Amino acid sequence: MRNFKPTTMALLTSGALLAAGSVQADRSEWPDNFTVGTASQGGTYFVYGSGWANFIADELDVSGGGEVTGGPTQNLALVHEGNAAFGLTTMGPAADAVNGESPLAPGLKMDNVCAMFPMYETPFSITTLADSGIESISDIPDGARIGFGPAASTSDTYFPAMLEELGVDFERRNGGWSDLGGQLQDGLLDVIAFAAGIPIPAVSQLEVQTDVNIIEFNEEELEIIKENFPVAEFSIPASTYQTLEEDARAVSMWNFAIAGCDLPEDFVYEVTKATMENNDRMMSVHRSAATTIPENIKHNTVLPFHPGAARWYEENGYEIDEALIK
Repeated sequence: MRNFKPTTMALLTSGALLAAGSVQADRSEWPDNFTVGTASQGGTYFVYGSGWANFIADELDVSGGGEVTGGPTQNLALVHEGNAAFGLTTMGPAADAVNGESPLAPGLKMDNVCAMFPMYETPFSITTLADSGIESISDIPDGARIGFGPAASTSDTYFPAMLEELGVDFERRNGGWSDLGGQLQDGLLDVIAFAAGIPIPAVSQLEVQTDVNIIEFNEEELEIIKENFPVAEFSIPASTYQTLEEDARAVSMWNFAIAGCDLPEDFVYEVTKATMENNDRMMSVHRSAATTIPENIKHNTVLPFHPGAARWYEENGYEIDEALIK
C-alpha cells in the first residue's frame, strides 16, 4: 500500500472536502421531488416509467414516482408546462410538438422539452382473439370495433391513420391497455391495435388467459406504411410471446425520456449518468431497456438534448451535433 506524506494527505483530504462541498452546493438547486409522465396502467410506458422513477429516486435520494397519463403526447405538454419534471415520449409526437402541431395545443411550439436518453423502439402490432377468425389485416371486417389505447397516445394518433391507409373500416375506441384487453376478452372489441414496447403486459396477460392471434403486416402493407408514416421496419421476435411461432413483421418508432429544459444541469447530468451506467438495473425494470444505451442517442433528430445529458454523453465519447444541444 502506498504511503502518503502528511502534507499530501492533507491536500487530498482538503480537496475531497471541497469537492463534497461543491456537490452539495449543486444539489441544493435540485428539485425536492419529481414525477415521470408515463401512460395508462397495463402498458409498457407505465411499467418502464414507474420502475425507472423508483430507481432514480433510490439512486439519487430524491423523492419521485411515475404518474398515469394519456401517454407520449400528453407527456410532452406536461413537461413543457412544468407539471412533470420528466416524461416518456415517441419521436412522432415529439416532432409534432416542437413544430406546434400537437393535437393538445395546436399552434404552440413546445420549446421547453429536452431529450435525455433513448429507451426502445415502439412496435405497432395488432392482437385479436383466436376464435375471431381474424388472421391478417385484410381479415378485419368492416365496422370492426378497434381499441387504439388512450386518446392522443402514439397508438391513437398514428394507428387509425395507418389502418385507414390500408383500407380498413372500423369503429374507433379508446381506453387504457388493461381495460381494452378485458373488453377484447369479453367480446366488446374485435381488435386491439397496440403501439407499445414489447412485451406488452396486457398482451402477455391475455395470452395466458385465452388464445390470441398476433397479426403481422404483410410485405405490401409494410411498404405502404413506411412510405406514408415516420416509422421504420421492425421484427417482433418469436420469443416475445408464447403465441408467436416465428418473428412477426411490424413497424416501429423510437422512444426517448424527456426532461424540462429548465431543470438544473447537474441534476439531469446525474439522472442521465445513473441511467446510462446501470443498464442491468434498467433491464430489471423492463427487458425492453436492452436498448436503453448511449449508442442509440443517434435516433433522436427531433428534440434538443438537455445540456446536463449532453455533458455526460460528451464526457464518455459520444458526439452530439451542437445544433441538437439546448
